Amino acid sequence: MAEPARQLPSATVSRLTLYLRTLNALLAEGAESVSSEALAESAGVGSANVRKDLSYLGSYGTRGVGYDVANLSRKIAQALGLTHEWRVAIIGAGNLGRALARYAGFESRGFDVVALLDADELIIGTEIGWLRVGDVAHLEAVLASTRANMVVLALPAAVAQSVCDRVVAAGVHSILSFAPVALAVPEHVNLRKVDMATELQILAYHAQSLQAPGLTQERPGA
Repeated sequence: MAEPARQLPSATVSRLTLYLRTLNALLAEGAESVSSEALAESAGVGSANVRKDLSYLGSYGTRGVGYDVANLSRKIAQALGLTHEWRVAIIGAGNLGRALARYAGFESRGFDVVALLDADELIIGTEIGWLRVGDVAHLEAVLASTRANMVVLALPAAVAQSVCDRVVAAGVHSILSFAPVALAVPEHVNLRKVDMATELQILAYHAQSLQAPGLTQERPGA
């Protein structure tokens, strides 16, 4: 019986995606090996992080040579689950949904966008990139016919939870939400939330700190 996959720390998973991006660029350039220092610099992390993260995968490199680029790229892809077939349905064909549907980077990273759905009758039936917008009223049938196993929600807050509930009931348990609202899902469902407004606010705070450090410090008696 095969051993269950080792659970990786969340921080390691995030850094592995950076390493894989760098490795794929090196592969495209024809590079055969890379040192932990070079990999760390290109990914913007410390070399100690690189060595520790890759040790989880059983990759320790060779002294004086480094890591084999093709082999390490393959190991990271396997650890991240990218060797599986990921079929993505995007729900919401507004500005964000249309931009996501046109993004060519999904396919190159192992994600096949198989459906784009919306509720607006003026949008249903139009073509976005290589996809024809379907009616979200037929969500369950579309998920089944396309064998979608991931869903991206690009929806307004008012409808996001109800659509999310339908997605979960249809058997899709991997969801990426751009909706500006906290969604409730069962424990067995993997939900990732992207809140661009919040990220911009955090970025603004740090930018302000760099420009005028004194403004972010609490004044005496405040």
